[in-house]
Amino acid sequence: MHDDRTLVEARLKRVLDERIRPAVHPESVPLDVAVWTAPGEPVPVAEGLAAPAASIAVGDRWGAPWGTSWFRVSGTVPQAWAGRTVEALLDLGFDENMPGFQCEGLVYLPDGTPVKGLNPRNQWVRIGAPVAGGEDVLLHIEAASNPVVLDYHPFLPTQLGDKETAGSEPQYTLARMDLAVFDENVWNLVQDLEVLGELMAELPVEGARRWDVLRAVGRALDRIDLQDVNGTAAAARAELATVLAAPAEPSAHRISAVGHAHIDSAWLWPLRETVRKVARTTSNMTALLEDEPDFVFAMSQAQQFAWIKEHRPEVYAKVKKAVSEGRFVPSGGMWVESDTNMPGSEAMARQFVHGKRFFLDEFGVENDEAWLPDTFGFAAGLPQIIKAAGSKWLLTQKISWSQTNKFPHHTFRWEGIDGTRIFTHFPPVDTYNCSMKGSEIAHAAKNFKDKGVARHSLAPTGWGDGGGGTTREMVAKAARMRSLEGSATVTWETPAEFFTKAEAEYPNAPVWVGELYLELHRATLTSQAKTKQGNRRSEHLLREAELWATTAAVRTGFPYPYAELDRIWKTVLLHQFHDILPGSSIAWVHREAEKTYAAVADELNAIVAAAQRALAGDPESRELLVFNSAPHTRSGVPAGGAGAVAVVSPGRLAPREGGGYVLDNGLLQVEIDGRGLVVSAYDIGAERETVAPGQAANLLQIHPDFPNMWDAWDVDAFYRNTVTDLTELDELTPVEDGGAVGARIVRSFGDSRVTQVLTLAPGAKRLDIDTEVDWHETEKFLKAAFPLDIRAERYASETQFGHFYRATHTNTSWEAAKFEACNHRFVHLEEPGWGVALVNDSTYGHDVTRTVRDSTAGTTTTVRVSLLRAPRFPDPETDQGVHRFSHALAPGAAIGDAVREGFRINLPERRVAGDRAVAPLVTVDDDAVVVSAVKLADDASGDVVVRLYESTGGRARVRLGIDFEFADPRVTDLLERPLAEGNVPVRVDGGVQLSLRPFELVTVRLTRS
Repeated sequence: MHDDRTLVEARLKRVLDERIRPAVHPESVPLDVAVWTAPGEPVPVAEGLAAPAASIAVGDRWGAPWGTSWFRVSGTVPQAWAGRTVEALLDLGFDENMPGFQCEGLVYLPDGTPVKGLNPRNQWVRIGAPVAGGEDVLLHIEAASNPVVLDYHPFLPTQLGDKETAGSEPQYTLARMDLAVFDENVWNLVQDLEVLGELMAELPVEGARRWDVLRAVGRALDRIDLQDVNGTAAAARAELATVLAAPAEPSAHRISAVGHAHIDSAWLWPLRETVRKVARTTSNMTALLEDEPDFVFAMSQAQQFAWIKEHRPEVYAKVKKAVSEGRFVPSGGMWVESDTNMPGSEAMARQFVHGKRFFLDEFGVENDEAWLPDTFGFAAGLPQIIKAAGSKWLLTQKISWSQTNKFPHHTFRWEGIDGTRIFTHFPPVDTYNCSMKGSEIAHAAKNFKDKGVARHSLAPTGWGDGGGGTTREMVAKAARMRSLEGSATVTWETPAEFFTKAEAEYPNAPVWVGELYLELHRATLTSQAKTKQGNRRSEHLLREAELWATTAAVRTGFPYPYAELDRIWKTVLLHQFHDILPGSSIAWVHREAEKTYAAVADELNAIVAAAQRALAGDPESRELLVFNSAPHTRSGVPAGGAGAVAVVSPGRLAPREGGGYVLDNGLLQVEIDGRGLVVSAYDIGAERETVAPGQAANLLQIHPDFPNMWDAWDVDAFYRNTVTDLTELDELTPVEDGGAVGARIVRSFGDSRVTQVLTLAPGAKRLDIDTEVDWHETEKFLKAAFPLDIRAERYASETQFGHFYRATHTNTSWEAAKFEACNHRFVHLEEPGWGVALVNDSTYGHDVTRTVRDSTAGTTTTVRVSLLRAPRFPDPETDQGVHRFSHALAPGAAIGDAVREGFRINLPERRVAGDRAVAPLVTVDDDAVVVSAVKLADDASGDVVVRLYESTGGRARVRLGIDFEFADPRVTDLLERPLAEGNVPVRVDGGVQLSLRPFELVTVRLTRS
């Protein structure tokens, strides 16, 4: 037989596009349309429904950026349509290629009942099936004219990302407002032909199945009368019945489809718009669940459920009903789908605490899975947190975006820093927006790396990023692929059903140890510095507020601010969403975040001040008490206590020969040369130099920064090819303050100016570096380099509840790809017996490189902290303005010293007038054990909850001293529920004894007696 394959395939495409799809709605009549534009921010539904509307016609422009227009559409169903299915087709000016990224709408009945959302892939509203004819139709559409920020030519700077700069030019043209007959038979023919045509394209040309499908499609097209598609669709479908009924092979890959609508809690739209995106999407999904009995939909992010509960209670009622039926599944158990690299230990824990508790309280649902499809890499401390929250599975898709190395598994066990293993799945479909295309299903089957030992994978199915969700077309296509020869099988299942099957079939899944590093989006560790500072400072202020409020409640009866702390935690957790904290949202989001963090700081500082005032005694006292909220004794004041500070001898400052200054406090001798650079940091006790020979530390360096794509997200390795050392000096002056000695350095470069104060404090084995940058560069990357005279093949980065190691070399492509990485409060490098720590108060990105010196064969290991970037998309003014950072270089530091110094720089002492020293509520007798939280139990019982962890990577047998009467000490999960197994506290005089394995976190609940 002659090969006419391409002829039939081309015929199929044209007939579908030009004849069959248009025949789905064969008859239509126009609706009357009127519009009212809200003058500012979105208005309540009742106000929008009642507002006076003016006539508008198809073809008219509407919608200023970020505006809201209320359309009223009305008409009458023709009597001639009696007995037929009728839909309203409501096209606001959509581009079908941009679901979630442009205008959207939510349709209401006149009484305010929400019907369904409108988006580029979902433009219909069912009027009746069948209609009687003559019905009056009246619908209202709350339409959001969200501008297209990420356009066909992506990453171009735009002022559309903030309502204050976006202007008022209408964005959209009203395209279609009709009543139309819906021909379900033709619609089904479209689904039949799409499924078979897409399957055919994926089958091998040599195989008989491809030709069977091709011939059936050809016969079906022959049966279509192009002038009477509606009358001949049934005959065409009959020609396809046999090939659609052929069952899948027994060995076919098995896909669990989970309805999904990935909704970024903020990204190219502000937080307030996400509230409406969630309402539109959940309205669509609850309606689809009513129409499709096999369909299952999952939605993560407790915050999004809370939003619709607060702002759209009528939508929330439908969601709760669907949840109770088990088909609308709250998934993930986190407050938001957060970044996991940068949130601190307690914040990462509280993501699960607040997320899981919301689902338990609202729905009686406990999640076993963490659901993070779009997060930009995963910190090595996360498995223990997932387990401690009572969960056991993880799903993500994002690692498939890695540019350099392909991850070797799709299903595996992920081992964290403490040895906890979490059963993990990466969907091989390689998207969290699967649309049930044949190419996607075939890719999942071909791509699955665990063939032969496993056969299940998951496909999150529905339009996402900006929401939208699953469509009726996706459900129809999945039904045809439930068992279809040549295809993977597709079944709608909940995440728990998938994971239960996948884990049971793969008991010996391979193990991946350490972080799940995304080889992409590395610059998210630096972009939008003020957002990152706001997060770090909020985390530590929350620690202080809980600690001192708890101490004051136990000691003085101070009223513990349960509601305030709960609300503030949720605000901070929301802003850890994986586009807000990483700095990849529009300008509007970060402008609001800065204001929010300032308000959070004011409120938390007020709580801290009130609690400390209650503890300190006489406010007229001439004495000053120092409150130490760090987990280690400092200046003679115990951790979690308050008292007088020990006096330490001041340092000495002298001119340096050749220019600059020499600083000396008996522990360190630091030389700052005439350029204002640190050319020596000598550890006096160890008789050891820190700075590599001939090098200078605290060297500011600037690089061009124009990645190939994803401006705010990416830094590409070629940025290193060009570097400018900032050595020119405006000013170098000595500093002496309260026993500290140092120097003030001012430099200018480009349109920017930097001021640094380097100080050596009395009794401190560290050099403090305070930096202020008035930053006005564009597409530049600012770093501070510290070339160290140390040979280390690996270095430690702090992560949640511990630290982990990365290589300093680039032996393999995996190591080379980590050219920008994340740390929390410290990085630490060590030779046996001597190490160096570099700590920070608010930066995350860094790089570590090594060279061998030709003259001495010594090794220089250079740590560079990332300070500022200046990408122009999606915020064209990213990071412009004044920024302040604090760092410290700690020569001679062991890993425990790095932990201590990291807490010190993030938790400054507070001085309060008072005459009453404060003893800590709890103490530990091993500095390796860190108390990460002291709080009252969330259930308002008055129980004290203490969370602690081993911080150095060794074993610890620790006595937790408890300075109040207590009974019934229990080890609990993160939700403060007693554990049936695991660490058992042994009661000893005045406390409890615990044994901790390396990096183990333990939560102890103490009932006050």
